[in-house]
Amino acid sequence: MKNVLLLVHNDVGQEARLQCALDLARAVQGHLTCVDVEIMPRCMDDYVSSGGLGVLLAEDEARQAGNRQRVEKRLADAGVSWNWAEVTGSLDHRVRLAARLSDIIVVNARLDQFPHYEMRHLAGELIVKSGRPLLAVPQKTTQFRVSGHALVAWDGSSAAEAALQAAVPLLALAKDVTLVEVDDGSLDLSAERAAEYLSRHGVKSTIDREQALTDIASTVLLAQCRILQADWLVMGGYGHHRLVEASFGGVTRRMFRDARIPLLLAH
Repeated sequence: MKNVLLLVHNDVGQEARLQCALDLARAVQGHLTCVDVEIMPRCMDDYVSSGGLGVLLAEDEARQAGNRQRVEKRLADAGVSWNWAEVTGSLDHRVRLAARLSDIIVVNARLDQFPHYEMRHLAGELIVKSGRPLLAVPQKTTQFRVSGHALVAWDGSSAAEAALQAAVPLLALAKDVTLVEVDDGSLDLSAERAAEYLSRHGVKSTIDREQALTDIASTVLLAQCRILQADWLVMGGYGHHRLVEASFGGVTRRMFRDARIPLLLAH
């Protein structure tokens, strides 16, 4: 996991993304690619015809130019190799294109304020469509402590399996790894199997077995993150169809909203 893709944009979540991406790049001695997407604004036809679109683009370009200067100054002293890519277009599409030959994408799990409507659903879109694992960080996160205590949410699903496999290079750097088996009655691949898989990669883990028959899985996971003092969590993203998760308040959406630690997700 050497190629880290970071979304840069002048918004309230950028500091958290930058800090966690730098921590990740340092931990794996990797390379950081900063992708700066100039998002085309939605405008009414009469506003566009009156020249308003040009004004909006000029204002956004000025803001982003100042942001680039500030971030590049930080990167120059960060001790990691990096490059900068500026692109224009749809946020989701452009990030996915930039992520080709990247190993992981760093974005926010959610933001309290969205500078653009496309950022609201970006993390979910990338999990499903990018084919890359995602490091989704809370807005107020100050670090990604890769070497700390890593939790793996395990429910035996194909999404959990994909996340576990994607996280192996980072789990190998963690001091402690705990597999939290959340059994809601549908478990068909045990945490012991996951632990055996990790052991063959030189990763030692312990198993914490929890029932989710009365509480929903997200409630169990959030509680265990606090109790076990986890530094980051590995989990499958959208293990069920996204429309199903949206209708029934799925685990992924709840973790995006309420988790206070970085989440490494795959689908």
